[in-house]
Amino acid sequence: MENFGFIKVAAAVPSVRVADCRHNADCIAELLREACAGGVQIAVFPELSLTAYSCGDLFQNALLLDEAERALQHLLDAGQQLDIVGIVGMPVRLHNQLFNCAVVFSRGRILGVVPKTFLPNYNEFYEKRWFASAADATATEMVLCGQTVPFGAQLLFESANVTFAIELCEDLWTPIPPSSHHALAGAQVIFNLSASDEVIGKHAYLRNLVMQQSARCIAGYVYASAGFGESSTDLVFAGNAFVAENGSMLTESTRFSRQPQLAISDIDIEYLQHERRKNSTFMLGATRGYTRVPCALPAARTPLSRSFDPWPFVPPRHNMAATCEEIFEMQATALATRLQATGIKSLVLGISGGLDSTLALLVCARTCDKLGLSRQQIIGVTMPGFGTTDRTYHNATELVEHIGATLREISIKAACTQHFADIGHDSNIHDATYENTQARERTQILMDIANQCGGLVVGTGDLSELALGWATYNGDHMSMYAVNASIPKTLVRHLVQYAAECDFASTAAHNLRDIVDTPVSPELLPADDKGCIAQKTEDLVGPYELHDFFIYHMLRHGFAPDKLFMLAQRAFADRYEPAIIKHWLKTFVRRFFSQQFKRSCMPDGPKIGSVNLSPRGDWRMPSDVSAAIWLAQVETL
Repeated sequence: MENFGFIKVAAAVPSVRVADCRHNADCIAELLREACAGGVQIAVFPELSLTAYSCGDLFQNALLLDEAERALQHLLDAGQQLDIVGIVGMPVRLHNQLFNCAVVFSRGRILGVVPKTFLPNYNEFYEKRWFASAADATATEMVLCGQTVPFGAQLLFESANVTFAIELCEDLWTPIPPSSHHALAGAQVIFNLSASDEVIGKHAYLRNLVMQQSARCIAGYVYASAGFGESSTDLVFAGNAFVAENGSMLTESTRFSRQPQLAISDIDIEYLQHERRKNSTFMLGATRGYTRVPCALPAARTPLSRSFDPWPFVPPRHNMAATCEEIFEMQATALATRLQATGIKSLVLGISGGLDSTLALLVCARTCDKLGLSRQQIIGVTMPGFGTTDRTYHNATELVEHIGATLREISIKAACTQHFADIGHDSNIHDATYENTQARERTQILMDIANQCGGLVVGTGDLSELALGWATYNGDHMSMYAVNASIPKTLVRHLVQYAAECDFASTAAHNLRDIVDTPVSPELLPADDKGCIAQKTEDLVGPYELHDFFIYHMLRHGFAPDKLFMLAQRAFADRYEPAIIKHWLKTFVRRFFSQQFKRSCMPDGPKIGSVNLSPRGDWRMPSDVSAAIWLAQVETL
């Protein structure tokens, strides 16, 4: 099974009995079998899970330590036929010292033993009473269950697919966790065996801590903490299990459950490696001195467990308003900076009654408010052409009036008809010449009006159009400052909807909502017999939600077409058949590469999100690059 760089991991929370090692080993073995059946390749269990964490001074009892080793052997025997890597916690004796350790094993063989480095010695935790720190260890290997194995905090477990490392509980809470060094040494996934108790407010902090460390390390972070069955003499253990990836929480357990749990998800190693290669500072201060332990990772056996957001540019609903407000502020601040730098006090833009020009107009209004300028300094120009419909025309003119801007109406029909005659083009032939003549005439009008009033032409085109090259070269492609250049089409719609609900709820809300509902169109071809839009962009170039999905994952993560196709099938399973996705993926690849020449000379505009196509910033590609290998891969899908 093709895994596209994913590995399936699990954070396991078994039920335990304090000091009953055989029972605990049986519970761990059962969860291992369940995880293996679910296609999990690596599963991690909580800290000291073979004995339970809350044994107290019994950790100094020889019988408990003997039973822990016998329980480990029992677990190794039970797992001989399981194609999975397990990581379990237990106390380990070595050279007159006792260590709180993680034991990594697979198919009956111990791969390595990792001792805890930072031992708490405060409040309810007194680990220094029983355990020694990894920093005080005097050996680099040991004998456990009759096997001579690597021992130490600086162990990297390497397979062909992933390199992983381990830290234990308190290690994560230190100023420089061991996982930071592990990541710099090459670990793409960190496993944490923990037994952190629950107190009010701690869960949210812990959850954020796990996500932040995964982001800092550009790594996967798999965290399993003690749960039901640990002693409640003085503490409560909630059974927290998390799987995070580069700052995002992929899955987590149910807190305070009395039942054993597996938090299963897939970590994208290919994505993490891409992010690390892009980050030129990541390897500064890379750590040396690690022991690399070969680890035969099981092959992928089951489909991916995780889901993928079909609209990666769109903020989640609970954070929609705050994010939209922040975006408006960023756009307005950028435009205000440009106006102050140039001394220009007038803004000129074409208003079509469509989404993009509406967003640009809203940004201009907020910019004027920010600078204390009259909104009448905004000159909104509507330029009806051969394809303009009553719906878009009225939305355009009414919106400018509601905003309080200055409205100018200049029909382009006569000028374009004259131009057709000048160049000898039959106006009944609705080809690229027919369409682009209109786009360029509109841009010429805007530029000349800006000359008249000493203004700045504000561009309206968005990121999706730039990626697809869906703009007329030196027509709507050109402006003096492009405020929407890094806003994708799927997000533009939400920004306009937010404005309808918040900023202009009492005045322009009706127009804004109708603009949101209007089909996306350049309106360069005549309307149909009913006066409705005949030229719908998404019928021609494909659904913007698909293209924005491709844009995000190709530009942000560097994914190839085969992986884009797989992810899109999962994300849009209920919306598009695979053949449809493949068709529009081919269109995206072909247009993205062939239209670079338009992006190579695009005007200035602010970077808003993590994806931007500015040739001066995030995307630098030659205009004559060949798309052959990308298109060839699409054909094989």
